[in-house]
Amino acid sequence: MRNPVIIALDFPGKKEVEAFIDPFVKQKVDPFVKQKVDPEEQQQIWVKVGMELYYQEGPQLISFLKEKGFRIFLDLKLHDIPTTVQKAMNRIAVLGVDMVNVHAAGGTEMMKRAIEGLNSGSPGARRPLCIAVTQLTSTSQEMLQSELLIKESMESTVSHYANLAKESGLDGVVCSPLEVPHMKAVCGEDFLAVTPGIRLSGDNKNDQIRTADPAGAKKLGSDFIVVGRSITGSVDPLETYMTIQKEWGIFHETTNC
Repeated sequence: MRNPVIIALDFPGKKEVEAFIDPFVKQKVDPFVKQKVDPEEQQQIWVKVGMELYYQEGPQLISFLKEKGFRIFLDLKLHDIPTTVQKAMNRIAVLGVDMVNVHAAGGTEMMKRAIEGLNSGSPGARRPLCIAVTQLTSTSQEMLQSELLIKESMESTVSHYANLAKESGLDGVVCSPLEVPHMKAVCGEDFLAVTPGIRLSGDNKNDQIRTADPAGAKKLGSDFIVVGRSITGSVDPLETYMTIQKEWGIFHETTNC
């Protein structure tokens, strides 16, 4: 799998999504076309559908985006008793999304049951990637200790949660790019690091605290980066997306394919 940039579709509804993706669909944007990459790997732009959008539009939006040729990270961050998560993941798998997530704080039994639910909901097909949220990128070290009562360092906490996720059969974790080197040291290079809240240098970080720009995230070892407002709030989202792809280094990697 080629390491992608995931566009966070942080919009209130389908109308706004359609307006945003229209330039991408009309121009059949694919950053790999000019690099003469295998056609099977083309038109695989990733998007993230989060809680606000999914709760407003439901499964119909997923079908719409799949029909348009997008790969989908369904970001619902499940965190409940193991049986409930298993049943929910069984239903989610039927949607045909490409990546889903849970909160690692739900524990190993919950994470194992999540995988069971995805497997049972994906008979004869590859199940979606399943990753675990370690600590939100809006969480500071001070908040970790004073509010969540976790006395370990952020790096130690993230690495511990990541190791639990790996032992539970998950494919990777969501974490800040700043914790990726520590996580990889514990879980290995093949365990995926999905890093959200990525901004272009100079952009407002808003509520994100532990984050980086695309080049910094790549240097730290991120496998996927999730970019929202730097693209969706841009005057020219299409051009900004291509700029981020270049900064992420995708063109450099594909020239020798």
